[in-house]
Amino acid sequence: RECLPHLLIAPNPHVLNLSPPLPVPVHLLGPSPAYAQSKVAMSFYAAAMAAEYADQGVAFNTLWPQTMIATAAVEWVGTAEHIRRSRTPAIMADAAHWILVQSARACTGSHYIDEDVLVAAGIRDLSGYRNTPGEEALMTDYFVEPRTARVGVKY
Repeated sequence: RECLPHLLIAPNPHVLNLSPPLPVPVHLLGPSPAYAQSKVAMSFYAAAMAAEYADQGVAFNTLWPQTMIATAAVEWVGTAEHIRRSRTPAIMADAAHWILVQSARACTGSHYIDEDVLVAAGIRDLSGYRNTPGEEALMTDYFVEPRTARVGVKY
């Protein structure tokens, strides 16, 4: 809320939370309830703020990775397998960039998954985002269901 006066005068104001899409399937919340609660709350607030500020043109969205991302946090709490079966942070950066250059008035109140954003942006080959080139079995991130690859898209 402290940033809102500045956002209200910006030419294309966006707020992008790194939090999962709603609703999160209940069976995915169990392993870390405190973390789950904080992340789901961020998604809930983004949705509420999108509704509250839609008429004023401030976009509020969320972005979450489909797969683990090779970050320092994953290195700290995960294993070598988590890092090997992750994607690079560049996938989140590219997805965030695509969201943030959209019209704030037209692109608000959505919960995005990184790979869906990039596929919608026309990127058909996501294999370059693999932390370990050639690794076929990527590890699904928390709070999202595993997927099978879509036809015509290389993951």
